[in-house]
Amino acid sequence: MALRAARQCLPRVSFRKTTFGWGGAFAVGLAAVSWRSISSHVSGGDIRGRYSINALRAFSSSTSHLFFSLTTTSTMAIAPPQAAPTWEHTTNDISSLTKQSIEKYRTVMDKVGALDPKDSTFESGFVTLTEADTEFDEVTEPLAFYQNVSPSKELRDASNEAESLVRDFGVEASMRIDVFNAKVAAEKNLKESGQWDKLSPEEQRLVEKMVLDGTRAGLALPKEKREELTTLKKELSQVCLEFQKNFNEENGFISFTAEELKGVPKDVVSGYTKRTEGDKEVYDVTYKTPDIFPIFKFAENPLTRQRAQEGHESRLAVNTPLLARALELRRKIASLLGYKTWADYITEVKMVKSAKGVEDFLNDLEEKLVPVGTKDRETLLTMKKKEHEEKGLAFDGNFYLWDYRYYDRKYIEQKLDLDDSLVKEYFPVSVVVPTILSIYQNLLGVRFEEIKNASIWHPEVQAFSVWEKDAQDESGFIGYCYLDLFPRPGKYSHAAVWPILSGHDLPNGKRAYPLTAMVANLAKPTPDKPALMRHDDVVTFFHEMGHVFHGLLSKTKFARFHGTSVARDFVEAPSQMLENWCWEPKVLEQMSSHYETKKPLSPELIDKLIKSRYVNVGLFYLRQLFFAKFDLKVHTDQTGEDYTHLWCSLREKVSLVQHDKECPGQATFGHITGGYDAGYYGYTYSLVFAADMYATVFKPNPLDPARGKLYRDKILRVGGSREELDTLKDFLGRPPNSDAFLQELFGTVPAAKSSSL
Repeated sequence: MALRAARQCLPRVSFRKTTFGWGGAFAVGLAAVSWRSISSHVSGGDIRGRYSINALRAFSSSTSHLFFSLTTTSTMAIAPPQAAPTWEHTTNDISSLTKQSIEKYRTVMDKVGALDPKDSTFESGFVTLTEADTEFDEVTEPLAFYQNVSPSKELRDASNEAESLVRDFGVEASMRIDVFNAKVAAEKNLKESGQWDKLSPEEQRLVEKMVLDGTRAGLALPKEKREELTTLKKELSQVCLEFQKNFNEENGFISFTAEELKGVPKDVVSGYTKRTEGDKEVYDVTYKTPDIFPIFKFAENPLTRQRAQEGHESRLAVNTPLLARALELRRKIASLLGYKTWADYITEVKMVKSAKGVEDFLNDLEEKLVPVGTKDRETLLTMKKKEHEEKGLAFDGNFYLWDYRYYDRKYIEQKLDLDDSLVKEYFPVSVVVPTILSIYQNLLGVRFEEIKNASIWHPEVQAFSVWEKDAQDESGFIGYCYLDLFPRPGKYSHAAVWPILSGHDLPNGKRAYPLTAMVANLAKPTPDKPALMRHDDVVTFFHEMGHVFHGLLSKTKFARFHGTSVARDFVEAPSQMLENWCWEPKVLEQMSSHYETKKPLSPELIDKLIKSRYVNVGLFYLRQLFFAKFDLKVHTDQTGEDYTHLWCSLREKVSLVQHDKECPGQATFGHITGGYDAGYYGYTYSLVFAADMYATVFKPNPLDPARGKLYRDKILRVGGSREELDTLKDFLGRPPNSDAFLQELFGTVPAAKSSSL
């Protein structure tokens, strides 16, 4: 599955969270991705461990919601050394706490900026700023989170307004020449005094990154240029904030009659809102994933699928001018900073290092995929022609965007005799979620303890404290994890992990602990069936939990480098690697249980499911390349254009699917304003590393706790405290290469392409 992260436009304050930023999130871009999960490998092992897992069901007045209890064999009650946060803020709290934090941080920056150059040291400059930045985040990050999950529109609006203040302050802080000069002086003093060599590698990295922040912010420019840059950055930040707010607040729907919904599973239709319109009954279908995607996949009437697809692509048309403005502002900022394009500016600090490197990677992959994708398209188009002839429908020889999911599903059903609706019946949420948590607990040597009567932002949320498996006292505490799994109005509409608090060392020698929250939109129970998950959803959940543990099990000195604060074109690799567990027969058997018979998936069904993994893989990855190429093009072009036309025409050229009318799909491309600008290529780029890590380390025994410990120590623990390439070399025992990825995708490794990255 492809993910997106960090819903931000600009780095904030001292640039700690260049991966996340305010309200940062790893999110599954289902509007842009996820036709069927495709990424990587099959694994083996036994997941039964020392945990008894009970699914508890609670009921509200309108629908049932599933809650999970993970009960360990330990009866020892240990108080965490850090209390869980409370989620009882008022709108006034959000506003006042944000303003107080800004003023407190500004005071610290004033003090650092006023330092005499000779008095600028590692402690007075870098450590002071880092501690202030961390304290600022610990107050404001939870406040930012409300806009994504709070059931109260007033709280969501207050959170959004607070973020606006923080973004403006972040631009102001990043442009303070006095603070930058103090950092430069401190670095100079460190190196001239001989103190530099006494710093640890992570401390040296902190110095280098904080000085680089200022250089990339444009602080070497003359005053008038800095002032212009500040104005442009503030506007860009606000444009991106409005773009993302529109995402969260989108509440549109489209209506169909029962006849128009023919083919859509009855349990799905039973969950739609039914009403009378004139002299007919209609069903209102929201654009949320659990509602709209079944229409894409199952509706037999092509006009129904077309209306649903075009409505889905047009649901955020309000964002069209915002995106155009954001791209214009980025071109101006890149020019002021001395970069040819925004993409060159963004990729400079990533593993790929340049826009040209991205272009070469995408073009090389496209060359390999086009023959495969063309064959896939011909196969599905033949199916379409036959069906249209049988039903007496007109056939114009075109393969449309709304045809892909439908015929991809039918192809799998016919060729593999695999029914997606049947498979879903074996994945009740009440079984899958605790089983996945158990797998991670056994693999990584941890345990979850549910917090009873926890302070939470919504009754459906569950809170857990996370501990070392054999913890006997507070020294075994790891952090907190929150799960918010079901859709509701005003909530973030896809799946995401928020690293709300980062772990780091405290000045008193103790430790501050992390908190991660997963937000998902799993299907709720219907009148006919309990909450069920498609296999795609299972893979997504497993992937997202990978991000949760990256945030929990990192252990760095500074919060800036904690967890997923790594290069954006690497950050997905660990979780992409972990998707493989969802294709392992023993795991599939363990986490499946038919909601009626309680029987697991049969070996025959498991075999068919595994075989479906790379079906139509060419079309799937060409669609991924389209998103990446659109992202790269709009961030390398020197002038603006009609982005709706570009979106539709480039999709047809790259993805090999056609459209009827041009819809503003780019306005739904949240990645482009959410931290993945000039970075969407990273989804596929990181798959290269994911494939290599799995094939090299985990493939012989994927659920081996010893291999899990190696992964925890070499990948998760270090976070972004060292170069990602060094982390990979340490884990693999050699430089990474693309052999495993090419083998997966094409079944062979071209001799000329087998090389280190």
